[in-house]
Amino acid sequence: MLVLDGHLTGLQQRTPSMSDQRQQAAAEFRRILKVIVAITIGFTIAAITYLGATGELYVHMVVAVIGGVFISVVLGCGLFAAAFFNDKSSHDRSSTKLPQARQRGERGTI
Repeated sequence: MLVLDGHLTGLQQRTPSMSDQRQQAAAEFRRILKVIVAITIGFTIAAITYLGATGELYVHMVVAVIGGVFISVVLGCGLFAAAFFNDKSSHDRSSTKLPQARQRGERGTI
């Protein structure tokens, strides 16, 4: 970036603030959860259809398949999505500033 006559020339890239990053990460997290639930519903329907095509379906079997397939896949994928949300929302970056400030001898909140 060049400074001519007190004016900045060149391209300035605006770095998103923490609240912007968190809002974008939250919107992406909600979107990915919707996709995960939709795909999992498809897997659950496919599993029940397969079991129905190969034999007789019982109420307990359907409940067990829903519990086993739907809840397990949503839980596993949801935890991965939460880990990615945590990384993108910069929650960890803001919490690591306080110990660094204490090491430098600064007081107060960050």
